[in-house]
Amino acid sequence: MKTFLADKDGFYGEFGGTFIPKALEPCIKELQDKYLEVLNDPSFKAEYDALLRDYVGRPSPLYFSEHLSKKANCKVYLKREDLNHTGAHKINNTIGQILLAKRLGKKKIIAETGAGQHGVATATVCALMNMECEIYMGKLDVERQHVNVQRMEMLGAKVHAATSGSMTLKDAVDEAIGAWAANPKDIYYLIGSTVGPHPYPDMVSRLQSVISEEIKKQLTQKEGRDYPDYLIACIGGGSNASGTVYHYVDDLRAGIIFAEAGGKGVETGQTAASIQAGKVGILHGFKTMVMFDENGEVKEPYSISAGLDYPGIGPLPAHLAAEKRATVLAITDDEALKAAFELTEKEGIIPALESAHALAVLDRVKFKPEDIVVVTLSGRGDKDIDTYLKEKNRFLKSE
Repeated sequence: MKTFLADKDGFYGEFGGTFIPKALEPCIKELQDKYLEVLNDPSFKAEYDALLRDYVGRPSPLYFSEHLSKKANCKVYLKREDLNHTGAHKINNTIGQILLAKRLGKKKIIAETGAGQHGVATATVCALMNMECEIYMGKLDVERQHVNVQRMEMLGAKVHAATSGSMTLKDAVDEAIGAWAANPKDIYYLIGSTVGPHPYPDMVSRLQSVISEEIKKQLTQKEGRDYPDYLIACIGGGSNASGTVYHYVDDLRAGIIFAEAGGKGVETGQTAASIQAGKVGILHGFKTMVMFDENGEVKEPYSISAGLDYPGIGPLPAHLAAEKRATVLAITDDEALKAAFELTEKEGIIPALESAHALAVLDRVKFKPEDIVVVTLSGRGDKDIDTYLKEKNRFLKSE
């Protein structure tokens, strides 16, 4: 049977794979050889499930939104990943990878972060597991997300501000990979999204698939069936999106809509919409859709959202888009801000700017009254308060 998930070499159709320098081959090979064995080990699963339940607070609720349902003229549910410990979906993955790192005998964890949510989740679990932790974050993102930087430091992590390139997520990844290559024996690189060389995209998707696993059970209880008509999620690297669709990719009854960061508009060039504005290329050890400039260099992405300004996309969303299994919409900054202010005003929920891109899809797609739509609210908006307050005057209260 055809599947949209990864093959044994980590390819999703033409996307994915392993394209790395020689210095990283031993640690990547170790991961490729061990990750499935560890993830499928009953003792790992028992420890992982217990931490998700008792430490993270899973299952996260599937909340029926009366306001959004009335507005979109269908049934809209929000998968509330914002209610997890640390405020986002990121901790699902960090717990799993740190348990793996301990089983591999690693002494130190390094990670990259954009919006800071993955950095906070990594620092949190390192504190829990008594592991040394260093976080790489673009200097621009350090300034935009200073509250998350303070949280990481309070949790005991050392934060490195990446000053190369655009000083955002891509550059944080570059510097983290450099540190890993310098000491691969003791360091475990905990990638926060479904990006990087195989096995990271598949491993992170599996660890985040708790999201779609819960959606199936929760929809059965609420609607008497285990699938929605549409799943909606934002995509930057693609981890919350991959987790949202994991158990549905081969079930064609469930439509998939991804929201990528349109920035100021794809046509302006100030965008992070890599599926719509990119070409096939290699980025950070894997093949995907990448935004290049006129000189063939990786282009600096732009988004108001620090977690979505990545010049590429995970191989699973890239493959689903190429195969027309998923529809991808480029949501502009202003569309995301409008959706965020509306949810705050009408439902008392302040979403992360990343999640607001997914919410904005409801204004762009016409649904049927009988449709069941699940939108993954990937994170809460505390970290984005400065941006929201700065922009609020442009978005007066709706009448």
